[in-house]
Amino acid sequence: MRLPRLYLNSPLAVGSVVDLPKETSHYVRQVLRLREGAPVSVFNGLGGEYRGLLGFNNKQTTLTLLDFFDSAVESPLAIHLGQGISRGEKMDYVVQKAVELGVTEITPLFTERCGVKLVEDRAQKRLDHWQKIMLSACEQSGRNTVPKINPPMALAVWLAQRQEPQRFVCQPGLASSVVDHPVLTAAALLVGSEGGFTEQEVQLALNQQFSSLSLGPRVLRTETATVAAITKLQVCWGDL
Repeated sequence: MRLPRLYLNSPLAVGSVVDLPKETSHYVRQVLRLREGAPVSVFNGLGGEYRGLLGFNNKQTTLTLLDFFDSAVESPLAIHLGQGISRGEKMDYVVQKAVELGVTEITPLFTERCGVKLVEDRAQKRLDHWQKIMLSACEQSGRNTVPKINPPMALAVWLAQRQEPQRFVCQPGLASSVVDHPVLTAAALLVGSEGGFTEQEVQLALNQQFSSLSLGPRVLRTETATVAAITKLQVCWGDL
């Protein structure tokens, strides 16, 4: 039976006893309803995972770390996803599935048609929210390395920063112009929000050496397009 997996933002070492944070302790006791002595798996994003046993001391929950496993499920293809910000649950879904499919970095993007306005305080709250989704997706999918999520930025700024050897933009109606790489280790992937990109934004991406990536003859929703595009890249150069 698969062990429950938890992310702990703390140093981990075999033989140590770790105090679980209040939120994690509540999750272990009230949601998972684990008992004292139950085995769990934990990781801190620095590679590998640890197995340990739970201990209950009044309201404090501890974990005694017994073993370390140098397991790795990271894709050989590092994908940096530039995602036009969508509303509410759609963006949450994109972040969750992108992590499960193996992306290494996500940058939420303000585009002309994204329709989402984030002032400074709200932007930080959304970033914190997406970070929690990423950690949960890592726990579920078995990833021990936590992807990076950047603060939201303007599309033009993100495009100007790109250095990946291959860059892809998804836009309905564009024929695929993917360059055939026998081996590809890093790529940038650009997907729009619900309203897609304007012609000017697509041209800006093409001017920055982005290749158009076709996802077939049908027009996909933004969350579907992101999943399909990541899957396509992972099949060609990753681990699917």
